[in-house]
Amino acid sequence: MRLKELCGLRGVSGDEGAVRAFILKELEGLADEVTVDALGSVIALKRAKEGVKNPKRLMLAAHMDEIGFIVQYVRDDGLLRYEPVGGVNAAVCVSKRVEVGKSALPGVIGSKAIHLQEPAERTKPFTHDMLYVDIGAKDKKEALARVQPGDYISFMSDYVEFGEGMIKARALDDRAGCAILLELMKGRYDCELICAFTVQEEIGLNGATAAAHRTNPDYALAIETTTANDVPGAKAHEEVVKLKDGPALSFMDGASIANRPLFEALCGLATAKKIPFQLKRGTAGGNDAGAMQRARAGRPVAVISVPCRYIHSPACVCAQDDIENTLALCQALLDDFAQIQPKFAKED
Repeated sequence: MRLKELCGLRGVSGDEGAVRAFILKELEGLADEVTVDALGSVIALKRAKEGVKNPKRLMLAAHMDEIGFIVQYVRDDGLLRYEPVGGVNAAVCVSKRVEVGKSALPGVIGSKAIHLQEPAERTKPFTHDMLYVDIGAKDKKEALARVQPGDYISFMSDYVEFGEGMIKARALDDRAGCAILLELMKGRYDCELICAFTVQEEIGLNGATAAAHRTNPDYALAIETTTANDVPGAKAHEEVVKLKDGPALSFMDGASIANRPLFEALCGLATAKKIPFQLKRGTAGGNDAGAMQRARAGRPVAVISVPCRYIHSPACVCAQDDIENTLALCQALLDDFAQIQPKFAKED
């Protein structure tokens, strides 16, 4: 699985080119057809096994983009004002290392020093308008010689394996899903498999909206990451999901409601195959399933997610076992598609 390489690529929403190039290279010899749509999503098709009549079209989507920032303007003192791209909490930004523009110019997100803050300021959380990016320029002229408004900014964070099977990296949301889709493209199944590596999920599910309309699948699943809040201070129902308890199945979130027969079929398949899984105990947020569900006349959708601590930060943490079990559940769905598809095709 090429997760380490994928997490090492910069790909803030709207700037997914490096990730796209890597995925296109990996798809050589795996996909029967590969297209890049007008927004930049990669759509890979694997035809059904020979002899399968009228195969159904199953779309799996994972987004290539990550949260980050964009240069808004350069101040007279050479510091950069930025805007967040996607849902980035200012609290995780202070003193973090970043890379700016195509040249990956190193910088640091700075703030007013604590010993210069008024007492009242110290009790308030940081907001993005209180922060800036320092690239070491002495003034505006020197900064503009290196960066321009509109340049993308990404967190600088290494891929690290630690503890017992744990991974820390930037952009595990959703390079984990991308890595899983690449593995699934190695097989051939009783359905037409469409793997959509989508763009701009973090700013409104834009890539999935276009990709689902273009491919017109019969069923669609988002292969995602989701918030694991299994940390000190959280009550059981606030944990949402837990690391090392397996992939999370969502019955509902802020963007979609899972097709009930498809959701139940996935639960039954995981149980039958002895693949550990958990139900997501929370309905906040959304993902590409929300866009795929509304494609054309509507599509049955479901979501399978890898639990992820500290999501939307430069130090996302996932468990290798959860990633492998998410792959196993997706693989089982595809391998047994002919047998279980009638169970979630009651509306056909």
